[in-house]
Parts: sequence; C-alpha cells; structure tokens
Amino acid sequence: MEALIFDCDGVLVDTERDGHRVAFNMAFANRNINVVWSIDEYKEMVKVAGGKERMKHYFDKNGWPDDVIDREELIINLHKGKTQFFMQLIESGTLSLRPGIKRIVDEAIEHNIKLAVCSTSNEKSVNLIVHLLLGKQRKSNFQSILAGDIVSRKKPDPEIYNLCAEKLSINPKNCFVVEDSRNGLIAAKSAGFNCLITTNDYTTDEDFTEADIIVNELGDEPDIKIKIDDLILLIKNKNK
Repeated sequence: MEALIFDCDGVLVDTERDGHRVAFNMAFANRNINVVWSIDEYKEMVKVAGGKERMKHYFDKNGWPDDVIDREELIINLHKGKTQFFMQLIESGTLSLRPGIKRIVDEAIEHNIKLAVCSTSNEKSVNLIVHLLLGKQRKSNFQSILAGDIVSRKKPDPEIYNLCAEKLSINPKNCFVVEDSRNGLIAAKSAGFNCLITTNDYTTDEDFTEADIIVNELGDEPDIKIKIDDLILLIKNKNK
C-alpha cells in the first residue's frame, strides 16, 4: 500500500451540519442577507461541491439579494467571511475529529504509508483542521494537502485525485481514498483509486455501489471497523 488519502469535510471531521452550515448562516447574517439554511435544507445543498458553487446554486434557484450589483464579488466576499467564521468554530473546539482518524493515521505512519488530504474546501480551513485536530507531529507526516481552488474542476471530477497521484508519485491501484459522499467516490474511482466510504448523517442514503468498503466510521477501541492492515490485505488480493 503506497498512500492513504483523506477527504476533509465529513471524513476527518463532521463539519457540514454544525460547522460549514453554521458559518454560512453567520456570513449571510453579517451581510444582512435574509437567508438561513436549515439542517434539512443544507442536506440538499451539500450535494453541490464547493462553498462558492453552493451559494451560487442557491441564489440562482431562489433569487439573488435585491441590492447586488456584482454577483461574483458578493460570492467571493461571502465565502471569505464564511471561511473566517468557520475557522473560529474550529479554533473554539466546537468540532472534533471523527472516531478512528488519529488511530488509522498513526497506523499508516507506522507502515511508512504516504498521507495526503484532497478537499474542495478552503485551503486555510483544511490546514487548520489538520494542524489543530491531528496535531503538528501527525501533520508533518502528510506529504500533501490539496484544497480549495487548486484545481479548476471540483469533485466529482477526478482532477484533484489525478493531481495528488502525480505529486505523490503513486499508483492509484495501490492506494486508498477515504470519502463520505457520492461525488467524492466518483472522483476517486475515476482517478483509479480504491475507495473507502465512511458515511455520515448527510450522506448515509447516497448510492455507494462502486465503493470498495463502506462503514459508518473508522472506529476506535473497542469498536474498530477498519484497520490499515485490512486495506493492505484488500489491495494485495485485488492485485493478485
């Protein structure tokens, strides 16, 4: 096994419902925009990859604020504000790593397996999550953290995973991507990677037919669902 690659939102941390959704609503309120995304409404919104794309999709469908002159500028400014609010939530300790993340990262380090993160979220917030929640020592073992607008086409397009394979000089068939959504699954499989799905409240009902493994979490003692040795064995069996 050459590499273990993580998505961020919904994989490292359950960020969507109590993180990004809350930060979006704070950004709307800060600009006096009368929009509040409910938990159920945001469940549909997360199917649109990327925060800026998510807001544009919403306003295109439901109408733009009346006083908007430059729509692109509004989206950029809202996203900057939302990112700041989201980072405040991370720094406050409101959000925590999902079960099993630290454990499987440590197992990968012990096996000299390369580590990376591939996320459509803002680069600063992804780096902050890895630094604060996984810790400086673990972060130093990540060969690459690819996030934000580093690619022109976001998931389900495989561009970010193709870029990761190139940067890490890895063969995708000897690696695992950990994702939580169908968009992420399609992106990973289209780039030739094996894919482990860890579902969450927002994605549990999505179609994961193409996934190699599906669990509700990675798990910690005494309820470990997946170990790095399980992934190594699966790759060996597939490559026989």
